Amino acid sequence: MNEKSHLNNLFWLFIAAICLSTSGPLGKFIDMPTPVIIWWRSILAVIILFSFCIYKGINLKIANKKDRVTFFMAALLMGGHWIFYFYALKLSNVAIGMISLFTFPVIIAILEPLFSKVKLDPIHIVLGLMVLLGIYILAPDFNLESVQLQGILCGVLSAVCYALRILMLKDHIASYNGTMLMFYQVLILTVLLAPVLYFMDTSNITTQYPYILLLAIVTTAIGHTMFVNSLKHFKASTASIIGSTQPVFGIIIAFFFLNELPSPNTFIGGSLILQRLLLKV
Repeated sequence: MNEKSHLNNLFWLFIAAICLSTSGPLGKFIDMPTPVIIWWRSILAVIILFSFCIYKGINLKIANKKDRVTFFMAALLMGGHWIFYFYALKLSNVAIGMISLFTFPVIIAILEPLFSKVKLDPIHIVLGLMVLLGIYILAPDFNLESVQLQGILCGVLSAVCYALRILMLKDHIASYNGTMLMFYQVLILTVLLAPVLYFMDTSNITTQYPYILLLAIVTTAIGHTMFVNSLKHFKASTASIIGSTQPVFGIIIAFFFLNELPSPNTFIGGSLILQRLLLKV
């Protein structure tokens, strides 16, 4: 890869990160039950991505049964990632929800040797310990009844799901179009979450649909697809490092639109968790 091409791919990866960063403020702001938000996000993304695939003539055929199983598992992990993440935002705030999610680069770096021939770098163990210290600083106290701690734990669970999904899909990027991969994941998630419409209140969609559309188009259809496509050009751990700029953008957006200002502990703990950005990309 020449330098110009590398810089171009890096630029689009940053654009993907900015698009994805809107998930925090939108997830906090939208006034509906989390599973309902995720269903609407998924069904709208299905329509958008399917239309794009047809327009561009993208092949939607899945090659074999093994890949179908992988796509299904990736969809489950994506659902877990979204649901735990939105609960983290609702229980705490945008800064804590996003920062706790962004423990995932260290989780990827530690788990990547289990999915590929990449060797575990001892520095990642040190970084993992720093992340744990950052989580400790983020939490005001370690009482499980604390909603902030519950939010942090939901964020970390979301991070585990996200990391596993990225590693699971890494080997399929070369064989399938990123838009096609995302289409099948949101399609599966739409079907699996459909029952929540019968058990949870969906009436607020009449006032929340502009924000749901933003979430479906900017965050999901554009952001996630661009991020998945970036795995063609970067290692999963490298892409996740660039993706770790998302909390910075998300906190800025939340400050201007939701009037949320992170506490000093959030800045200190967050800096420890996001320190992987200092590593060479």
